[in-house]
Amino acid sequence: MFKYTCLNPISQVGLDEFGEGYKIVEDMDVADAVLVRSTQMHDMDLGDIKAIARAGAGVNNIPLDDCANKGIVVFNTPGANANGVKELVLAGMLLAARDITGGIDWVKSESENPDVKKLAEKKKKAFAGNEIYGKKLGVIGLGAIGVRVANAAQNLGMTVYGYDPYLSLNAAWNLSRNVKHISDVNDIFRECDYITVHVPATDDTTGMISREAIGLMKKNAVVLNMARDILVDEVAMVEALKEGKIAKYVTDFPNTTTAGKEGVICIPHLGASTAEAEDNCAVMAVQELKDFLENGNVTHSVNYPDCDMGVCTTAGRICILHKNVKGVIGKYTAILGDDNVNIENMANKARGEYAYTILDVDSPVSAETVKKVEELEDVIRVNVIK
Repeated sequence: MFKYTCLNPISQVGLDEFGEGYKIVEDMDVADAVLVRSTQMHDMDLGDIKAIARAGAGVNNIPLDDCANKGIVVFNTPGANANGVKELVLAGMLLAARDITGGIDWVKSESENPDVKKLAEKKKKAFAGNEIYGKKLGVIGLGAIGVRVANAAQNLGMTVYGYDPYLSLNAAWNLSRNVKHISDVNDIFRECDYITVHVPATDDTTGMISREAIGLMKKNAVVLNMARDILVDEVAMVEALKEGKIAKYVTDFPNTTTAGKEGVICIPHLGASTAEAEDNCAVMAVQELKDFLENGNVTHSVNYPDCDMGVCTTAGRICILHKNVKGVIGKYTAILGDDNVNIENMANKARGEYAYTILDVDSPVSAETVKKVEELEDVIRVNVIK
């Protein structure tokens, strides 16, 4: 019986995927796995959990390095909320192109005026704007969301420029051939009327929409940020808006720097807040946890390498999380050999400082043998599947 806990409300559609053999518990100390959305976990005692699944893409609320050091595999759900975010980006462009919210607010203010219909015909000029058709859109980051945004915008008649030095083969296959691939991100800053960013928050990407980048943009440029607020130097952004150096900043992350400021359209973090996105994220997160707990397979991990050997058909399977150093594989395979355990199949993957190995063996591995492997200096954790 596997036990799991939820730190945030998780869609029941996803939880139903667990089925028999799983039990939800309140106490993380007795759980094998954790499902989380936005709860900050950096100061939590992680106990003896084996895995964490983030029902969403961003994982900056999870202590990834600490988890890796403890042999806790962290998963996310890339692409599960992509369509919801894509649609909000399109809405953001339209809100920035035309003063729709200003017009709506004016109508509300005149709701008791019997002449509101006649007055609207005179007032509407104050809320006029531009069409997005024919405009240039720069998409920074062509992952699951960026590709959808680029394709949708191209279908709406925009000229789309895409920048991603790490473009995956899968993304390349899904990307419209009409999207212009840009090798220098500064070209997007200089040329595009709309700029949208879709990259993860890392040390390299934090502040990538910098004061210098903003300085390269057109006066009519609109910047959209539905990824993470820290990707943009928002102090510089607010200053540029106030000085009329760019037109609008649309963000899904309101804070004291941006909320209510001139030229800023703040949305209350609605990117993945659709029933469909929440269901998709929950289903994917649960499926990832189940495959890991039942089969030892790792898919969409953010702190360990992905590694998959399907369903075990041999007498036993053990999974070893260890440091990515020379000689460690030889040490634990030698222990298995000394205890007359024959390895029938093996997969080993590495990611930075950490590695993951799945071993299918011809006989069940004893507790004594597992303990010997666990005691090796560079072994972090051993999970026995069967």
